This record gives sequence, C-alpha cells and structure tokens, in this order.
Amino acid sequence: MHLRNIELYDFGAYRGKQFLDLSVEPSRPIVLIGGLNGCGKTTLLDAIQLVLYGPRARCSGRGNRSYDSYLRESINRSANVSEGAHIALEFSVVLEGQERLYRVIRSWHISGKQLKEFLNVHVDGNHDRVLSEGWADHVEDILPLEVASLFFFDGEKIESLADPERAAAVIESAVQSLLGVSTVEQLRQDLLALQRRKRLSNEDQAVIDQIRRQEAEFEAAKQEVADKGQTRASAQSRVTYLRGQLEKKETAFERAGGRLFERQKELEKERETIAERLAAQRAELCSLARGPLPLLMLPQQLASLRKQAVREKEADDASRVVGVLEQRDAWLLDQLPASVNAAARASVKKKLAEDRKKREAAADLKQSLHLPQDALEQLSVLDEALSHDAARARQLLKESADTVEELANADRLLASVPDQKMVKDLIEDRNRVMEELAVAKAEVARCERLLEEAKGRRDRLGAELTRAQKKRIKTLIEIEERDRVVTYAEKARETLEKFGTALLQRHISRLEVAVLNSFKALMRKSGLIQDLRIDTDKFSITLTDAGGEPINPARLSAGERQLLAVSLLWGLAKVAGNRLPSVIDTPLGRLDSKHRQHLVDRYFPHAGRQVLLLSTDEEINEELFERLKPSLAHTYTLDHDDSTFTTTVVPGYWWSAGAAHVA
Repeated sequence: MHLRNIELYDFGAYRGKQFLDLSVEPSRPIVLIGGLNGCGKTTLLDAIQLVLYGPRARCSGRGNRSYDSYLRESINRSANVSEGAHIALEFSVVLEGQERLYRVIRSWHISGKQLKEFLNVHVDGNHDRVLSEGWADHVEDILPLEVASLFFFDGEKIESLADPERAAAVIESAVQSLLGVSTVEQLRQDLLALQRRKRLSNEDQAVIDQIRRQEAEFEAAKQEVADKGQTRASAQSRVTYLRGQLEKKETAFERAGGRLFERQKELEKERETIAERLAAQRAELCSLARGPLPLLMLPQQLASLRKQAVREKEADDASRVVGVLEQRDAWLLDQLPASVNAAARASVKKKLAEDRKKREAAADLKQSLHLPQDALEQLSVLDEALSHDAARARQLLKESADTVEELANADRLLASVPDQKMVKDLIEDRNRVMEELAVAKAEVARCERLLEEAKGRRDRLGAELTRAQKKRIKTLIEIEERDRVVTYAEKARETLEKFGTALLQRHISRLEVAVLNSFKALMRKSGLIQDLRIDTDKFSITLTDAGGEPINPARLSAGERQLLAVSLLWGLAKVAGNRLPSVIDTPLGRLDSKHRQHLVDRYFPHAGRQVLLLSTDEEINEELFERLKPSLAHTYTLDHDDSTFTTTVVPGYWWSAGAAHVA
C-alpha cells in the first residue's frame, strides 16, 4: 500500500482546502511534516484513519464521544456547517499482480438537525458504487483495522507497548492479521461458511433475508461488545491510577502519624479505661490491706497462738472431766459386790484416785490469754481467709503492674499524635482521592453492567441466528450431501489447524530475531539485552541480559521502553516485508539526543517503504533535519494562526522554509 496524497477540506483546524503530496521513492521514503503542539499533527493522523474506517476509526481526538458528535465537532469552526467537511485519500495497492489506484472521499454536512455522511470510492479514476457501499468490508482486505494501529501511531503513547500485557495483545494481533496466521483460521471459518451457504442454497428468499438481517444484528452486537469493552478498560485504567494515588496519600498520611490522629479519641478513651482499671485494682489492694492480710507478717506469733489455743482447749476439757470422774468413781465403788474383800476394794479405789490426780494435774494450766472456746475454729477460718486474700493480692499486684505498663504505652501513643494542623491537608487530599476513586469504581461497575447487557444481546442474537440456520438446514438439505460436506470440511479444518500451528511457530521465530536486532540497532547500551523470546501461547515477551537473567521491562528507562516498543513495530514491519506505510506522530518525545540520532539514522530511513513523520521543531531539530535530509521525499510545515485558530499546510520544513517542499 502506497499513500499518494491527502486532501483536507474544513476538517478540524484545517480551514479551506489543504493538500499534501505523500508520494515517495525507494531512496527517499520519508515525508516530514512539522508543526508545533496544537497545530494539527494528530488531526492529520486521525484524518487518514477516519477516511478509511469511518465510525470504527480509533481517532485520538474522539474520546468517548459518539461518532455523530465527533463528525459535527470536526467541521472547522469558521466553515459553513451546511457545506460541511471532507477528507480525500488517494493510495495505490497491488492486487493479484496489478496496481490499482484508489481515491476514497468521506464527506459530511449538517442539514437542519441531522448529520449526513457520504462515502465515495473511485478505482482507477472510475466511481465504484458497489465498492462504496461495501467499503467497510473491502478495506479490511486491504489494511485491517487491527493492523493499521501498528502503523498509524502516536509516538508519545508507543511506550505503553513495552508493557507485557499490551505488547502481548499487539503481537497476537500482528501475527494473526499482518503475518497471515489469521488467514488459516479464516479458511477454517470459510469452510463452515461454505457449508452454511450450501445448506441455505435451496431456501426461499424470505428466509435468506431474515437470516441476513439476523447476521447484521449479530455483527452490530459484536461491535457493541467491543466498544463497551474498550470503555470499560478505560474506566478500569482510571481506577488503577487512582488506587496508586490513594496508596501514595495513605503512605504519606501514615508517615505523618495520621492513623494515630484518627484514633485520638479512641486512644484517650482507652487511656481513661486503663487508668480506671488501675485505680480499681489499687482500691481493692487497699481494701485487702485493711482486712486480716497484714497478719501474714506475724507467722511465728500466729503459730504460738495456735499452740496456746490447743493447750487451753485440752486443759478446759480436762477440768470438765475431773468433777465427772469423782462421781463416777464413787458410783463404781458402790457397785462392787459385797463379796469383794477390803484389800481388793482398797486397790480399785487407789487406782481410781491416781487417775483423777493425773487428770487434775493436766487441768491445772495457767490461762494467760483466756482464749474463747472456739478459738481453734476461728484460727482455721482466719487461715483460710489469709490464704484467699494472699492469692488475690498477688494476682492484683501482677495485674496492676501490667496495667501500669499499658498506661505508659497509652501515654506514649497519645504523645505521638500529631497536631491537627500537620495532617489537615493530608486528610483533605486523601479524602478527595477516595471520593474520586469511589466515582471511578461506580463508573467501572456501570460499564461492566452495560458490557454484560451487550454480551447478553450478542449471545442471544447468536443463539437465535444459529437456531434459524440449523432449523432450515435440517429440513431442506440432503442428508448425504450434508454428511459429505461436514466430513471433508472437518478433515480440512484439522489439516489447517496443524498448518496454522507450524506457521505461527515459524513467524514467531523470525519475529524474535527481527525485534532483537532492531532493538540492538537502536540502543546505545549494546549489551543491555542479550536475548528476546516470545511465547507462542500467550504472545508475551521475555527479555534476558548477558548473564541469562530475565529483565523486567519496568527496570528500563522511559526512553528504553519507547525504543523497545519501536523495535517491536519495526520487527513486525520487517517480517511483514515493509509493505505498509508508517505514520508516526511525535516520534522522539521521550528520547535523549543519542537515541534520537539512532532513530534518525537507523530506523526512520528503513522503517518501511513509506514513512510519514509528524514532528515538532524540538524533536526533528536543525541538526537531525540535516541527518534526515537525504531520505526526505517531501517536507511540510503546519502553520497555525492563533487569531483564527486555523492551520494551513506550507511546503518546506522550518529550516528549509521558502525552499521547494521536495527535499
């Protein structure tokens, strides 16, 4: 594909008719277009995509606006909206060995409150009505939208391709579309489509029209799912960004003692509770001290008292027994029979008298303390009380010591609480980010709900379409013919699947070498990356250093990541044969002078058969312009009038102004 020229009429900042000759030669493949920020460089990139893809174009200036709103706002503010705007792109393509010249004109204007859009396609100078009506499908055969995003890109956003997930998606899309791997899968799908068409060949026209309407509705539903998915991804990116901001705010808040500030009242309440508990423990200790507990300091005296109580009890018991024994002995003597002689009687009487005398001696104890009769029982109760109070006192002493330590910790925490003035701004910043994050999460939830609804419609329409096709197939197609087609189609699909796997492996191997060589050619640190591998399942990139250790892309500088992304696109272009034009907006934004020279010397002249560079005066400066000059086919400058907010295309670059626009 070779871009010949583009014509802009009242599109965006471009007032009136603006024309750029984009044709190049093999030895001069570059068209350099200079413009300051806001002059319309990105608008020019959007114009190329818009004229080719219409509502499916991934224009950076569209944002979340509807296609209708985007076209309305793309009409130059000074233009007559009833006349509208148009974009005309002329390019050539080699089809079946023959070069065909296309001129695609997309125009739109406002009639009343309605926006009307027209698309006209001319082939080799002749208007093609059929091709104009089916251009959305035909352009996919020339330059698929997924592939176009790899060749029409904004240099400031290219660094995102260094992210493993984003790079994997780009590699998969490129390998499938650009390198023809998807053609194998398309052939497999075509076999199914052939089968469906054969089954429908005998259907009446009404049923065919119905199925076609269902297919159109199903495709529209699939596109809606894709659009909703993209919106959801943007909302999720916003949530991820705000989460990072909130984490930073939380870290700063914690470092400033914000958590303690938030807990100040709680800490004061805890300190008050601890102090009350300590006071209660000390009060209970005082209460125990007012009881019998101090007697534990007199263990010897208590032992002596207990012994004296035992002796006095025994003496008291003996004195009580002596009086009873006198009466008993008299009674016993009276009970002796008369036959007992006097000697025996005298012996018994003597024994009884000796026993009484012994007991009288035991009862003869001096009661120095005059203890009560139940002294021993009282002492036992005292011992039990002292044991209980001593255990309780030990427990209270331990608890109070722990409580004192808790109180000290609480005082230290309260002393660490920062002043409100120190954390006021931090609290406000954190709360603001939290509110924004809550809004962003709600938006993600809304997008997910809409996405699920769209998926539901898509699945429902797909199921209805499948049922409609199957129903007619079963009733109107010969069983034998169906079985034959199904059998041979399945065999062919299995063969194509094996072929697709082998083709994928071959392309991945070539792509690994091409990307690695491109990166080494652009890097000033030649030994930074030694090897590069691409997984054939996940399409993820793995980088390794000279020691064989994997390199995390996050370790690379911003410039190195941009060069890695450029190398990825350059490698894809090499493997694809450099057959498509490259349009690069803001190509050198994050690079240092050395890397800029490498891109100017080694990449731009070899990036493809045709390269359009949209640059500021600080990117392609006078020195780099001289280095790039031998490869330039045309140069233009976008001259912006700040008073009218309009842009005019002027031949020549800043340092060649007034000269011929062909370098």
